[in-house]
Amino acid sequence: MAKLINVDVAIIGAGTGGMYALREVRRAKKSFVLIDAGPLGTTCARVGCMPSKVALHIAEFWHSQKEFARYGISGAEHLRLDGAAAWQALREQRDQFANSAAGSAKKGAGEHLMMGRARFLEPTLLAVEQASGTQHVRAKAVIIANGSRPVMPAFLEPFSEHCITTDEFFEMQDLPKSIGILGLGAIGLEMGLALARLGVEVHGADMAHTVAGISDPKVSEVALAEFAKEIHLYLGAPAALASAEQGVLLKAGDKQVQVDKVLVALGRRPNTDQLNLAEAGFELDERGQPLFDVHTLQVGSHPVFIVGDVNGYRPLMHEAAAEGAMAGYNAVQSAPVSFRRKTALAIAFTNPDVISVGKRFDELDENKVLIGTASSQANGRSRVLTDREGVLRIYADKVSGTVLGASMVGVRAEHVAQLLALAIERGDTAHDLLQIPFYHPVVEEMIPSALQDIARHIPDSAGLPFGLAVVE
Repeated sequence: MAKLINVDVAIIGAGTGGMYALREVRRAKKSFVLIDAGPLGTTCARVGCMPSKVALHIAEFWHSQKEFARYGISGAEHLRLDGAAAWQALREQRDQFANSAAGSAKKGAGEHLMMGRARFLEPTLLAVEQASGTQHVRAKAVIIANGSRPVMPAFLEPFSEHCITTDEFFEMQDLPKSIGILGLGAIGLEMGLALARLGVEVHGADMAHTVAGISDPKVSEVALAEFAKEIHLYLGAPAALASAEQGVLLKAGDKQVQVDKVLVALGRRPNTDQLNLAEAGFELDERGQPLFDVHTLQVGSHPVFIVGDVNGYRPLMHEAAAEGAMAGYNAVQSAPVSFRRKTALAIAFTNPDVISVGKRFDELDENKVLIGTASSQANGRSRVLTDREGVLRIYADKVSGTVLGASMVGVRAEHVAQLLALAIERGDTAHDLLQIPFYHPVVEEMIPSALQDIARHIPDSAGLPFGLAVVE
């Protein structure tokens, strides 16, 4: 018979969400167990945001030689790239990030870390399958934070020897000469560009008519023109694979090409299917996901909370951290608190970067907003950094001028995204933002350039010049 442990809080998953939840549970001085099936280390550190940025960084170093001739630098023809060595250097940095995250889990949980796979028997009763046998855990509250895994559709199974997922991507020993990419969201696009800049022939396919989830047609137009210079794009049609003499045949619409490998970047699947939720009495939606409140993260009326990639709401590292803290706090309260969600923020580090902040273009009523536009070609800092095109579009309420959202493709757009996220969090109007000093030359000067378009339609009530305020 399995041994029973009683605790205040059981946390399933030692990733970002689970660790931030643990912080709050420990702060409340409550008893806990942290359960993880392994390997330890967050998705971000092991297979996501961190190793992908290392890959992009390496690729940008190598790709920068294409700018040499423009500035009178010669000798680039003597440079050589050892792809295996580059990828080994990437893995070494990846391991540092992952080992640090794993170490934090071990240190934070100590003797209360249980390595094993958990499943629900009841909403507050878990069975944990460990190497030593089954352990039962009865908790007053449970936090589900067991992450996600790459989607691998059944139609790809016959070609599995040629397919790699985003979890396996960084384990490649050598770079292929050519690769197909299924799915051009942020990760697929980032990895495709990294490989293209390292000399790999890249063919990317997506059912959408755009990349990186861009919904603004003006931003999409510029982004596609830029990225098509480096990647062969197959958009707006279903993709399929077929046998070839070597490698595999990638088909999309009326196009087909033979490639050595295929990176499957079709998103990630929440690991809820591993938890025995329906049998344990949880109400699920048509996708098999538990119903939960996005402001409390509570699952139904149970003392159970779901955070991070596994809830599928906003599968991003900074969101997982916030949700972990929310759930960890609520798990030790007599009644859960509803938290205000932070401004939506997404960045693809594609150089030119793709950003989305706040409300997306397709979420807005065009009759109720003003749109301000600025071009990278008119921004001094952007022109110094690159000859790539870019555009920023800022959306504001037509009456009040309150900034609602923005979309951009452009060099160092990551910095523009952070500033605009702050502005939206504060409820700033176009006139409020214009009062901020912008140094020259910085890429962020695109913000006041775009805001001028908006401010012209909403004159300052005192008739003052844009961006100036009187001494009170």
